[in-house]
Amino acid sequence: MAFDMHEEPLELTTPAGKLSGTLALPGTRGPWPVVLLIAGAGPADRDGNSALLPGAPGHMRRLAQALVAKGIASLRYDKRGVGASVHPGLQEEDLRFRHLVDDAVALAGRLRADPRLGTLLLLGHSEGALVAKLAARDAPAQAVVSVAGAGMRACDLMREQLQGRLPELLEEAVQAALATLADEQTMDDPPDALCLLFRPTVQPYLISWFRYDPAEVLADLPLPALLVHGSADAQVPVRNAELLHAARRDARLLLVQEMDHLLAVEGNADAGPPQIAGAVAELVQQLERSTAA
Repeated sequence: MAFDMHEEPLELTTPAGKLSGTLALPGTRGPWPVVLLIAGAGPADRDGNSALLPGAPGHMRRLAQALVAKGIASLRYDKRGVGASVHPGLQEEDLRFRHLVDDAVALAGRLRADPRLGTLLLLGHSEGALVAKLAARDAPAQAVVSVAGAGMRACDLMREQLQGRLPELLEEAVQAALATLADEQTMDDPPDALCLLFRPTVQPYLISWFRYDPAEVLADLPLPALLVHGSADAQVPVRNAELLHAARRDARLLLVQEMDHLLAVEGNADAGPPQIAGAVAELVQQLERSTAA
């Protein structure tokens, strides 16, 4: 992929701490449209890498590169408490889903204040897709892009992901735990086999996440939306994209054939991001035409 790209650090101090990211700018003359890239679940850094994932997929960095090749700037960032996004005293039991939304809103405001940047889109991957939808309620964004986003509550998605993959007794315990958390109740002593997934310190975050129905949030969002999903996504199956599209029939649905959850197409990590960037570029053109009209 041949293109000219300039990257510069961006830091934003918030009441909770510091957010640190990388602003990728095209080599062409600005101002440029810009996309805030919001990573998925877990302790993800600005490139999409996480200690919980084997290897280093770097799918968010690849997506930033693909956007620059289309003349679109982007900001990708370390999540709160990860990498250089230092939040002194942050404890797992204090983290809530809304905190991630607040961070996205703050960073969107920073991008809007940069005179080099124009049309602003929020793009979230996986769990980040819900963050983007919620942040768009308060951020100065013109559109939202959901990539591999869930179309049902996270507790229901987790229930489907685990169904039939565990011993019967353990599966019953998982289903009971999910039901308890969905009812906004904590468990004092989860079974040892479930301690990693449902440890007491992460339960408040899960409860705060399980409250949101992504399809309902999208249906209530008065902004243009682009829905992107891979046909080979085993973690968030294609039915989730269909649920989102049913909630917003005016949204464009792009199904990328053979793309998995981390944006690789048949094992090629570089193949998915350009297809996503192409669809984002088309959306940007539509937005800019409507603004000029």
